Amino acid sequence: MRILVAEDHHVLARTVATGLRRQSIAVDLAASGDEAERMCLRTDYDVLILDRDLPVMTGDEVCRRLRELEDPPRILMLTAAGETEDKVYGLERLGADDYLAKPFDFAELVARVRALARRAPKSPPVILRHEGIVLDRARCEVHVEGEKVELTPKEFAVLQMLMEARGDTVPHKQLVRTIWDENLDPRTSAVRATVSRLRGKLGNPDAISADTGEGYRLCG
Repeated sequence: MRILVAEDHHVLARTVATGLRRQSIAVDLAASGDEAERMCLRTDYDVLILDRDLPVMTGDEVCRRLRELEDPPRILMLTAAGETEDKVYGLERLGADDYLAKPFDFAELVARVRALARRAPKSPPVILRHEGIVLDRARCEVHVEGEKVELTPKEFAVLQMLMEARGDTVPHKQLVRTIWDENLDPRTSAVRATVSRLRGKLGNPDAISADTGEGYRLCG
């Protein structure tokens, strides 16, 4: 899952981003409305956490503009305006998918983000299986031949994408775009190193194939 946090309060934005990344969620940040719009136009985010009170372009205007797209991200309005009429306006007039008033409980924010992401079409099943590997998306757990395997958030996310592809090759650029954030240099060996560690933890160096250097796929 990849989301964008559009919030001009830098401390809050980085706190939210850090917490979400610990939940195996790739996060990008935008500090103004116009920046948030540009980033959504060039990247297919699953969810946009959108503060209404943004500089340059308000969150309200960003929401209106994005709703004109053919496939906009799910939008969670995050704002200090928490009265009932504010929520109704955000949901019905602006077209937001959800609304959360500040201050908020972080666990609730994560739950709402995951709920919005699940609304996307063609959502994969909660339990994924491949050649003795069982991945539980809800519990963030992986078992190999019945034994639990401890994976880092990045390793889990890579394995999930490969299992969702059902043996098809997942391009290197797609892994970078979906699992890491925009600060990662695509020329680095981060993906290759993560796949290498994942092979070791799965107990089979041939479990994941590198197809002509363009991407990776599960073998079986």
